[in-house]
Amino acid sequence: MLDIKFIRDNKDIVQEGAKRKRVEIDIEKLLVLDDERIKQLKEVEDLRSEVNKVSQDIARNQDQALKIQLIEEMRIVKEDIKQKEEKLKVTMEEWQKMMLLIPNVTSPDVPEGPDESGNVVIRNWGEKTMFEFTPKEHYEIGEKLKIIDNQTAAEVSGARFTYLKGDLVLMQFALINFLLEILGNKEILEKIAKDKNINIDPKPFIPVVPPFMVKPNTYLKMARLDPKEDKYHLVADDMYLVGSAEHSLGPMHMNQIIDEKDMPIRYVGYSPAFRREAGSYGKDTKGILRMHQFEKLEMETFCLPENSIQEQEFLVAIQEYFLQMLKLPYQVVLICTGDMGKPDYRQIDIETWMPGQNTYRETHTADLMTSFQSRRLNTKVKRIDGKVELVHMNDATICAIGRTLIAILENYQQIDGSVKIPEVLRKYMGNKEFIK
Repeated sequence: MLDIKFIRDNKDIVQEGAKRKRVEIDIEKLLVLDDERIKQLKEVEDLRSEVNKVSQDIARNQDQALKIQLIEEMRIVKEDIKQKEEKLKVTMEEWQKMMLLIPNVTSPDVPEGPDESGNVVIRNWGEKTMFEFTPKEHYEIGEKLKIIDNQTAAEVSGARFTYLKGDLVLMQFALINFLLEILGNKEILEKIAKDKNINIDPKPFIPVVPPFMVKPNTYLKMARLDPKEDKYHLVADDMYLVGSAEHSLGPMHMNQIIDEKDMPIRYVGYSPAFRREAGSYGKDTKGILRMHQFEKLEMETFCLPENSIQEQEFLVAIQEYFLQMLKLPYQVVLICTGDMGKPDYRQIDIETWMPGQNTYRETHTADLMTSFQSRRLNTKVKRIDGKVELVHMNDATICAIGRTLIAILENYQQIDGSVKIPEVLRKYMGNKEFIK
């Protein structure tokens, strides 16, 4: 949520920013409503102040007749307060609904564009994998090796579910263990930051297994509830299954004030992700690219406002280090206004080369929210000088496991149908060299 004072002072910027994110909002209507909210709030507070003052007078007054008269007057005033409070409640609800609709403004370097066609590739790493044979797609490789079984899963659970088996499961947990070692190692993180000339505290990440369900109000405060049709809602419990680990990592410091000396705070969370994939009917139905259930490792960080851009760059540098260690070619993409999320100030994606599909596919996202989420969550930092202000928040994928497995299967496939295991993962898989 943006600060109402910021909106007042920058209404043209906010209105134009919403338009570029394809969000319809009437800023003038909001400001008129805000004037009414302030007016009604002042009326209620003035009447409450009057009641408090007169109540003290009644307690001190010895004249019984005057006391009775004052009590009757205050009874009428209290009735007036009640009516005004009800009116204020309606105004506040309407005001809050409009405030929650307004998206975050964007960083000056965010390209303008209507959709993904406006995204800009800012750098590439690695040569596209070349083969002496026609490369297969991951689902063909997985079926032949009996490590992906969509057919049985469709009978048990329906479309867009799968069974992962054997060495592919071992590879999944190898990726997790490999990443937890990286994110918990200060020396490695320091080297990553230094190599990218990022001036930041290389403080390690705290591993977390977060809740896989969240309350609707918490989801709303994270600004991740919409689109609701893509979420799994448990009606009997009025809870939502998370679409990603950051949905329950971000609220960990809700209604808290963090000491500056404890900043930054970094978490890496492991969880399944549940998505209906609404609107993707008939798209990417083969294999494990677009599933209703998959697993992810997500980074969530809380930092000082002046460090948040560098923090995002640090998260992207970690993502790149991970892919480089796996020797997977990729491109880094700066997301345009029409393709980025509503709470995002700046969004950077990484797309990894998938030779079986002959294209790059998104595998990583890094979102900088500035104080947009923390204002809604009421997460603040107390400075050394005593000043209290909102923290800045970042979240970023470190491993969308299904898509990473796809990239490995397609880039490391062999002519005999086997898959070479990336060297950095072998120690977690019994030192095997191939999946056969």
